[in-house]
Formats: sequence, C-alpha cells, structure tokens
Amino acid sequence: MPVIGFLVNPVAGMGGSVGLKGTDGKANEARLLGAVPRAKNRAGITLALLKNIPDLTFLSSGGEMGKAVLEQCGISRYRVVYAARSESTAEDTQEAVRAFIAQGADLILFCGGDGTARDVFAAAGREVPILGIPAGVKMYSAVFAVDPAAAAGVLAGPYGITDGEVVDVDETAYRAGTLATRLYGIARVPARAGMTQPAKQVFEEADEERAKEEIARFIVEVMLPDTIYILGAGTTTEAIARRLGIKKTLLGVDAVLDGKIVAADADEKTLLSLTGKYPGARIIVSPIGAQGFILGRGSQQISPAVVQNVGVSQVIVIATPHKLRETPELYVDSGDPKIDTGFDASVQVISGYRIAQRKKIHRAL
Repeated sequence: MPVIGFLVNPVAGMGGSVGLKGTDGKANEARLLGAVPRAKNRAGITLALLKNIPDLTFLSSGGEMGKAVLEQCGISRYRVVYAARSESTAEDTQEAVRAFIAQGADLILFCGGDGTARDVFAAAGREVPILGIPAGVKMYSAVFAVDPAAAAGVLAGPYGITDGEVVDVDETAYRAGTLATRLYGIARVPARAGMTQPAKQVFEEADEERAKEEIARFIVEVMLPDTIYILGAGTTTEAIARRLGIKKTLLGVDAVLDGKIVAADADEKTLLSLTGKYPGARIIVSPIGAQGFILGRGSQQISPAVVQNVGVSQVIVIATPHKLRETPELYVDSGDPKIDTGFDASVQVISGYRIAQRKKIHRAL
C-alpha cells in the first residue's frame, strides 16, 4: 500500500456559506460573519473509511493541518514530518508537501479547494500524484474526488493514474462577478471511474444562449406569486433574472419574490431567514458544466439547512441540452448525506421551453 502524505487546509471553504465566494485572504472576515470550518469534518469522512485498510501509513503536518484529524479518526499509523505555524499559510502547504516527498510519500492526499490544489501542485509538480478531498468553494480543478467518500474509494483501489488540470479562479474578480480562471499545470491524479471530477467547462455558443432564453421563458411563465425563488450562480439562472428585468449576481445567490430581488448575493443566514418566513420556497440551480454538481460547488450558501427548509422536492434543476450532453451524471455533495440521498435516482432537468430530460444522480459505489 502507498505511503500517503496528508494535509488539511483548515480554513478551506469557510467563505462559501457566508457569501464570500472563496476564503483566500478572507478567513478572518468569514469567521466574523459566522462561518464554521468544514475541512476537518470533510477530511474525517475520508480517513474514517481508510483507517481499517492494513499497511496504509501516513505522513502528516502537525496540528489542524493533519495530525488532529488523524487522531480524531483513531489512526495511529502516521508520522508528523512538518510543524505548521499557528495559522497555516500557502507556504506551509508547500513546505509540508516537500517534506512528504523527502520522506518517501507515494502520493499526496489533501483537503481544501482550488487554492490548496495550486499550492500542493507548486511543490509536488508531476513528481508524485495528488488527490483532493473537496472542501473549498469553487473547485474547478480536475484533481478532486467527487466527494470525501469517493476519495477513500479511489485510494482503496485499484486505481489508475491520469492527468488532471490544476485551475484556480481570481477570487477578487470572482467576488466582483467576473469569472477569470488560470491553468497552473497538469498534475498526476489517482483516479477511478465515477470517483474523480473533470475540470469545469464553460459553454458560450450561440445555441447555448438561445437555449438559456427558452429555459428562462418557461420558468418565468410558471413562477408562483408570493413564493421565494432562490437562484443559484451561473449564466443559465442569470437568464431567468434577465427575463424578469432584474439584475442577477452572476457568481452568487439571489432571492426573488414576485419578480423582484429581495436579497442580492445572499448568504446562508439570509436564505434561512427567507425560507423560514415564506413557506413553499423553490431553489433553482444549474449543474456546473461537465462536472455535473447541482449542490456543493460554487453555491454553498444553499446549505443543507436551506435545502431542508425548502425540501428536496422543491429543488428545480435547469440546464441547456449541450451542457447535458457533456454531463453524463449529476452529483450532489451538499455536506449532509441525508440531504444528498434524499434525491431520487434521477432528476428532471428543464432544458428548454416546456422541455425536460431525466438525468441520473450519481450514487457512490
């Protein structure tokens, strides 16, 4: 069995639920807004599934960057080879990865988002494979398992090695509503079919725009009065707002009531308040291109608690035919297994004016 270098970015994903669209340089602000760290719990799901595999050993960072999670999960077969600062930095991540490689790590398992993936790759390059446990806000890179349980499934093997893009988003531009991505390199990634995610794709063909307008025309036609509609991020939901004559937060979450914005770029707390005040709310989301996530990527403000308030049956999925052709399955990784498994084996996806397709929801093997 391989020797695994293991690290956690303790603040990864904290900015999602509070509407910061990322945590790079925003960890303290996220805490002040009430964000709760989630990376440790996400990593714990993976480790709990790996701890009984014989002969599996770990190299780790100290404290919250690794050791704390290993101990919490009852794993004793590890050595701490790097001592992080009290508040870990990108430099800590890179130094930890270099220490892992120097001590003979066969692969790097990390928990974080695209920023963490970028830092891990900066140190590992193509020397050793890397695999991410998804805990960030965006996760556009193709180096992540589809969820924490899938990360354990990959490492339990047998797995192959494939190439995966390491991509990150300019978070300053992202918060301002502009999607600007950069390819940092091609990593080697442990992979099993259905367990690792592809890189996000963006579709902007003329036919795509027409399809979005047709979807929007239908959605606006069937919108109910006195009902809150939560619009997830993206250009497909933006078309709905455009049809209503209102401005959508392109990369955020908005709440609409009777054709008007009642909460722009809303955080989880705001959405919980609105869905508590207005029973019968609806959530409208579109899957991330090629990756297929309808919950758990990009719109973490739509948290498990928000979905529970609304009800799984009131989650409306929309996508253009082109996007659906490029997306074999849909994924749900809300952070709450009860919510995720509450979806049926397939979901109806509105793909045009009074047109829908059924799409399979991926289930972990």
